[in-house]
Amino acid sequence: MARVTVEDCVLKIPNRFELVMMAAQRARKIGSGAPLTIERDDDKNPVIALREIAGDTVQESDLKEELIRNHQRMVAYEEEEETIDLMDGEKEWGSIAAEAAKTGMYSEEEINDDEAAEPSLEELAGGAPKE
Repeated sequence: MARVTVEDCVLKIPNRFELVMMAAQRARKIGSGAPLTIERDDDKNPVIALREIAGDTVQESDLKEELIRNHQRMVAYEEEEETIDLMDGEKEWGSIAAEAAKTGMYSEEEINDDEAAEPSLEELAGGAPKE
């Protein structure tokens, strides 16, 4: 069994934090069935990952990309155009309203009468302010 230390790997990846993160990512991949690029020699997955990094048998760029992809919370995807489903009868009501507007079914007076029927804010507040 060849002895590997972090100092051997720091020559390949100078940032120790980045080295540990990438080695841990590779060890998880090995644990989930990824093929080994070196002999196991009865070593555990983290040691194999460090030996692969020290021996340049895995690409640093590939490890970085996997690490970034696995830590993303949101997967980027293209949004499809949203379609709005109409409720039952909504299409018919829309066509009836369009027909009424086209034929002039409601006069201006009826529309204005409806607006006048609603109380104003002053009326709701109890009348006009006194001076």
